[in-house]
Amino acid sequence: MRVSRKTSVCLSLLCLWLNLVGQCLALEPVSTAFAVATGLGISFMYAGWNMLKCKHAECCSPPWVKDNVKGLENTLRARLHGQPLVHRAIVRAVKDHLQNPAPKKALVLSFHGWTGGGKNYASSMLAEALYEKGMNSKYVSLYVSTKHFPHQDEVPKYRKSLQKEIEAKVKECGRTLFIFDEIDKMPNGLIDIIKPYLDFHEKLDDVDYRKSIFIFLSNTAGDVIARATLDAWKDGIDRSKVRLNDMERVIELGSYNEKGGLYRADIVDKNLIDVFVPFLPLERKQVVACVRDEFKRRSRTTNDRTLEEIADELDYIPSDYSLYSSTGCKKIHQKVAQHLGFQEKI
Repeated sequence: MRVSRKTSVCLSLLCLWLNLVGQCLALEPVSTAFAVATGLGISFMYAGWNMLKCKHAECCSPPWVKDNVKGLENTLRARLHGQPLVHRAIVRAVKDHLQNPAPKKALVLSFHGWTGGGKNYASSMLAEALYEKGMNSKYVSLYVSTKHFPHQDEVPKYRKSLQKEIEAKVKECGRTLFIFDEIDKMPNGLIDIIKPYLDFHEKLDDVDYRKSIFIFLSNTAGDVIARATLDAWKDGIDRSKVRLNDMERVIELGSYNEKGGLYRADIVDKNLIDVFVPFLPLERKQVVACVRDEFKRRSRTTNDRTLEEIADELDYIPSDYSLYSSTGCKKIHQKVAQHLGFQEKI
């Protein structure tokens, strides 16, 4: 009786497995039913090996890949100060995306605001909520424009490499997170290479990109956001009462028309960015909260007077009101380190 090559391979593998436990017997050509059973047995062996492997190495499955939306919400509220719009927008968008077993497209979030407002910080919190290894997960890809895409004349090369990397990453894990930092410094014409992966396609070359998440970080429209926030403050409107819808349109227009990575970009024109998330400029009380957090992170105690003194070292604008930190909380790590160094010398 002639045995197919595929069946022979299956029988050989089964024999090898049985040999490991000293039970390998002479196998002769058997019926189709037995061949199917053999295939199933090998499948179970492979699944068992995969489970064993994933206990020790990162895999695209729990517990390595998770959906801790509640933890994300709590972390944003506790550690990202003065950004109520960010809390609501990110949690709602991520929750809806993760709970949908078949989303229509990849989730695309665009973070905008002045430097030091917490855009990178929020991105790392999202990574922590989605992956056991956070930003160190192999399923998180971070691109910084000034490092990875520094030259306008090399855009063709960047387009090819970026396309290849995204496809390889999503093939390995459909739940991959891509973060593009300093997108306002990205060469014009580059970002649209990822448009097919963000669009409403079930599959591209037999790969499903709809469960992936893309985040853009940009200072674009930061001045527009700051002016709108200041106007609300003048009208007696607390920052927690500022409406997301009022901000999104001005951010979208600013991003599309200002020079930078999203300038005249198809992904904006075709409405492929799901949420434009405004990071409001930080007031002094938020800066003080950042200083307190930095002391806690270093396991050091302090007092209100020290917190105020360190906050005093930052610049506040506009000059008429001295209301917002011009660098947000970006310099807090350095300021606290300088304070502790001076204190230790004394």
